[in-house]
Amino acid sequence: MTHEQALALVKEALNRVVPGADLASLGPDEKFREVLEVDSLDFLQFVEVLSGLTGVRLDEDDYQALTTLADSARLVAARAGA
Repeated sequence: MTHEQALALVKEALNRVVPGADLASLGPDEKFREVLEVDSLDFLQFVEVLSGLTGVRLDEDDYQALTTLADSARLVAARAGA
């Protein structure tokens, strides 16, 4: 999976959890939890949706890497390629 494909899936997961979120204005290195006001329950749902879309297992230890669009896509692309 390429970084671009992973990024598209990260955005899809966020759209499912935060419908109507303006992801186009969200920079790749901005912390989306703060910008989109994603609470803990929504974040867990995001992780679940992202894992389902990508087929990549995401554990609690991975949560630190799921803070920005770029970091999330990098993690997913790396895991999917492994």
